Amino acid sequence: MRRRRGGLVRGVARTAVVAGTASAVAGRVHHHQDEKWSAEEQAQYDQQQAAMAAQAPPPAAPPAVDDTTAQLQQIAALHTQGILTDEEFAAKKKQILGI
Repeated sequence: MRRRRGGLVRGVARTAVVAGTASAVAGRVHHHQDEKWSAEEQAQYDQQQAAMAAQAPPPAAPPAVDDTTAQLQQIAALHTQGILTDEEFAAKKKQILGI
């Protein structure tokens, strides 16, 4: 009977060792695959970013508006809204233009 018992214990121990080894190998393979896929995804992302940067020109700066022009447009809008009278508009226009 002892022989059976010893064989059973050895069989269980052998199964445990095989299962543990398989689990360790599977874990290493899974880790390696994760690193590989992560590197591939990062490379694809970098390529997409480079392609987008090459395709899209930098936004053009808005045309510079002369301060005098901006002031004249502002007082013209006030005049159109009725906030400034004709006389006030003319006086302010002369002041802006330096006349």
